[in-house]
Amino acid sequence: MYYVKKTFEVSGAHRLELDYASKCTQMHGHNWLITVYCRAAELDRNGMVVDFAEIKRRVADRLDHQVVNDVIGCNPTAENIARWCQQQVSRCYRVDVQETAGNVATYVADDAEIGMLE
Repeated sequence: MYYVKKTFEVSGAHRLELDYASKCTQMHGHNWLITVYCRAAELDRNGMVVDFAEIKRRVADRLDHQVVNDVIGCNPTAENIARWCQQQVSRCYRVDVQETAGNVATYVADDAEIGMLE
């Protein structure tokens, strides 16, 4: 099995939709540190699991300097951002989203969710 990992920082804004009082329901920003993990039993025709530039294009380029609420289509918690990222990248099995130094959300896909995107 081959594994690749790409980490990048994304600056953006969001506001959470919560059923309790929280300052996070106000628009605010983060510098999220996102790590995308991919795997494959066999390499593609170029000898890669996934091109690192493709991971950046599918995730970082779409989230960076955006209002994340407008991009991911659901309440943009760190957990939902992690799942959205996993769905964007071929062969991705895990995503970590670090919102602050002490707060990290991880999404791990089951085998049925790890596919090839066109």
